[in-house]
Amino acid sequence: MKKEIIGVAFAMGLAFPIYADTAKPETKKVCMDVKDKEGKQVKNKDGTNKQDCREVKVHQKHEGTKVPDGTKK
Repeated sequence: MKKEIIGVAFAMGLAFPIYADTAKPETKKVCMDVKDKEGKQVKNKDGTNKQDCREVKVHQKHEGTKVPDGTKK
């Protein structure tokens, strides 16, 4: 009987994880101009600069507490 109760509790833990974080990280699109080996910008057929775009995560800066002065009087 104890093994059955433990088995059901284990199965419920796998079926409904409490710790699952479903929030997606905030991202933004960053584009940079493509350059060749000589450092010149690569152009598209229409004459515009070719760009390489990627999705990057936005990291949040956390505020900390002020560090106390190390001098004692």
